[in-house]
Amino acid sequence: MSPISLIGLMRKSLVAATVAAACLNAASALAQSKSSEWDKIVEAGRKEGKVVASIPPSTELRKLMQLSFPKRYGIGVELVPARGGSSIRKMVDEAKAGAQYFDLHIGGTESAITGLLPENVLEPLEPFFILPEVKDPKQWWGGHIWADNAKRYILAFVAYQTISLWSNSDIYKPSEFKSFDDLLNPKLQGKIGISDPRTPGSGNSMWSHMLSIKGEEYLKKFVAQKLFVTRDLRVLAESLARGKIGVTSGIAYSEFLPFIKAGLPVVPLPVPKEGLYISGGYGHLMIFKNQPHPNATKVFVNWLLGRDGQEMFSRAMGVGSRRLDIDTKWLKEFGVVAAKDFLTVEQYHKYENQSEEKVYKIREPGATAARRLLGE
Repeated sequence: MSPISLIGLMRKSLVAATVAAACLNAASALAQSKSSEWDKIVEAGRKEGKVVASIPPSTELRKLMQLSFPKRYGIGVELVPARGGSSIRKMVDEAKAGAQYFDLHIGGTESAITGLLPENVLEPLEPFFILPEVKDPKQWWGGHIWADNAKRYILAFVAYQTISLWSNSDIYKPSEFKSFDDLLNPKLQGKIGISDPRTPGSGNSMWSHMLSIKGEEYLKKFVAQKLFVTRDLRVLAESLARGKIGVTSGIAYSEFLPFIKAGLPVVPLPVPKEGLYISGGYGHLMIFKNQPHPNATKVFVNWLLGRDGQEMFSRAMGVGSRRLDIDTKWLKEFGVVAAKDFLTVEQYHKYENQSEEKVYKIREPGATAARRLLGE
């Protein structure tokens, strides 16, 4: 090689090394910038003192959130557990009166889609995604999936199939159940409890599914079984665990967890031959406009949607996180299968029942039928 060629090669190598170093420095600077931005948000959140969140009615979830979040970030958390249907109106009234108390809401979609979206009280979520592991759609099975048509306001961070039908195995054994028709067995008359399908929630989800696949004549026969209907999920779970009833509908793992831990005979029934819908359960996140604690809200959102928050939520609620780095195989023991473990994304969109479209197409007609058959 001639001296001139060697000098040219050395120059090219030097240029390449310089460019590589510049790229590395730029990446490092960007990472430092993002880290600095995050640190500033966390510090501002600490000065705000706390975040106020409406959460699902789960003692286990509340306990774990109260322990985990403040310990991690030094920011307080005020949690108000409630079923969405009973708290949505209060949140809307406060927001419209300019007396916003809550920063965010975690819950189901029906009450949010019919109660929050029309009132224009929700803030777009994506600007609150700060950390790369939250912001990057590739971290999530199916990417960022939205329940609202605008794909801005209601993030579905879990997706799973759950039987939502449980039995007291001393009264009714899982082996006796193969079809929804088996719930019409005379031996179960006066022994079935359901979460009230006239209001938004898991009770309406299962009832509406029955209506869509079995028809209203089936529901008339189901009602003739002298159902125990209640909106109090704690009472429903305890009634099954104590043997006052033999089967429940519209209530799942999180409500039964204390009784499972106590060794009482509550077990999920198998998937019926007619099949089941795919649910997001309480796993939906919404942020209110004009949050009293905007920086603490950003920190909470990124914690909840990060690996630690999703692991905690999945374990407390017994649901399948859509994050790809969260193990969900263990859920099968409790009659729950994460959508990412057995479906394609296309199948999920076909069978889900919590989107804005499905709420008005399936669940609202189900609630109307429930009021007709059970009374107002």
